[in-house]
Amino acid sequence: MRSPGTLILIVLVLVIGFAGCAGCSTYNSLVASEEGVEEAWGNVETAYQRRADLIPNLVNTVQAAGDFEQETLAAVTEARARATSINVSAEDLRDPAGLAQFQQAQSQLSGALGRLLVVSENYPQLRATEAFRDLQAQLEGTENRINTARTRYNSAVRDYNTEIRSFPAALFTGIFGHSRRAPFEAAEGAEAAPVVDFNN
Repeated sequence: MRSPGTLILIVLVLVIGFAGCAGCSTYNSLVASEEGVEEAWGNVETAYQRRADLIPNLVNTVQAAGDFEQETLAAVTEARARATSINVSAEDLRDPAGLAQFQQAQSQLSGALGRLLVVSENYPQLRATEAFRDLQAQLEGTENRINTARTRYNSAVRDYNTEIRSFPAALFTGIFGHSRRAPFEAAEGAEAAPVVDFNN
């Protein structure tokens, strides 16, 4: 028969071993979730970069059409410069303000592109060019990719944020340095439907 001290020691070793295994498993799971968020963010950046890369070609195609409104082209070029000057690293994803600044610059670029495409309706010779139609189709496809990448990023953030707040991960979150990540949110005023006016 074993002494009570030996039994206590065995139980203590088992408890410490179990806690160590749980801690390792939780740590590995948190790392995998965090990597998923960073991969999803990389996909968002790639989609936005694709759009930024298309814009100079679009602007050059429109300029080649002749007397296109220069202020519209300048607005697109400036918005692209602002949007590409804001870099958000994986560490910045913990800061909702940094992500909001990135999102605002991208929204301004989207607005400038939208105005360019609306104004292009007044130039039938531009709309008839194959290069413009191709670029417009590529931009539309890129906007869909951006939306898909943002949705997947938000899903990865939701999974990660849920995991770091769940038991037992919540016990280790502070120790391992994990904190919540900020998701994309709708732009201010996005809940209002756009006004369509056929009188102008």
